[in-house]
Amino acid sequence: MNPFSTAPLFVSLTANFEPRRRKAQALMACVYAFAILVVFLLAGAAIVDFFGISIPGIRAAGGLIIMAIGFRMLFPVPKAAADDGASAAAPDQDVAFSPLAMPSLAGPGSIAVVMSAAAQIRSARPSDWPLAYAAVIAGMAATLVFSYVVLRLAGLMVRFLGRGGIDSMTRIFGFLLICIGMQFLLTGIADFYGLRVGAPG
Repeated sequence: MNPFSTAPLFVSLTANFEPRRRKAQALMACVYAFAILVVFLLAGAAIVDFFGISIPGIRAAGGLIIMAIGFRMLFPVPKAAADDGASAAAPDQDVAFSPLAMPSLAGPGSIAVVMSAAAQIRSARPSDWPLAYAAVIAGMAATLVFSYVVLRLAGLMVRFLGRGGIDSMTRIFGFLLICIGMQFLLTGIADFYGLRVGAPG
């Protein structure tokens, strides 16, 4: 999750909003994103069991998704000013769920990481999995609180950093996402071949 890359979109979409409505949209975007991630966390194990997906497969797939998002952040495609999604929304339009909560905050990368965590929790911590779920939910809540603060200060941040500063921070986070995704992919491949080697012949 990268609220810094969502900040310019939030500022542009809410340019015509009253300050109170802009604050409410930032809050609701974070609430929606939190709800989306909690649903995927709690239903992740059921989804994995239903489709018969292995944990290494989820790790590898999540790594590829995260790397794809990181590459888009590190090497953004130039867009025309009219096509960059920066046009202001109508004052009465609701932009909290889409595009702010999904896919900007709770995007494919975040969902893939949450589903990967859900698939691992019950197998790695069979005795205290409720505590592990609570810890993950608390981590998501803390992340969304930070995201809310970033969105509330988005106007000041964009004016202070400028487009160049925002672009630099987005590229840095993109590189970090590529590294995280690569680690997920390598771990998934290693776990898969470890299972294959350790499986009875």
